[in-house]
Amino acid sequence: MNLRIKEINHVALYVADVAQSCYFYSITLQMTQLARPNFDFPGAWFQIGSHQELHLIGIRTEHVVSGSRSNHFALEVEDLSAWEQHLKAQQATYRPPKPRPDGLLQLFVKDPDGYWIELFSRP
Repeated sequence: MNLRIKEINHVALYVADVAQSCYFYSITLQMTQLARPNFDFPGAWFQIGSHQELHLIGIRTEHVVSGSRSNHFALEVEDLSAWEQHLKAQQATYRPPKPRPDGLLQLFVKDPDGYWIELFSRP
């Protein structure tokens, strides 16, 4: 029996304001919005890379607890310096790049709900 996980399909986040989050993920993080099934609750789906997705669920009522050492997800990017310039231009809240212990360079950007998203690049 071959029991192996192929990949992560999607990450789901509760958000308070779907429209505000859609702006952040489409403009600030440059993700492509996808068609979404007609669920009985608000939300939006975005493409991450070639096979993964981000699903926003518009029913957040609790305070978000997120940080570099707690709830977060990471996205590999090609040019972290270019991303930092883009985040500055978007007036996004982010922590400047720093090396991880494994030598990769990372930064964290905060979304409208307070989730921290790691962007990293390989040397």
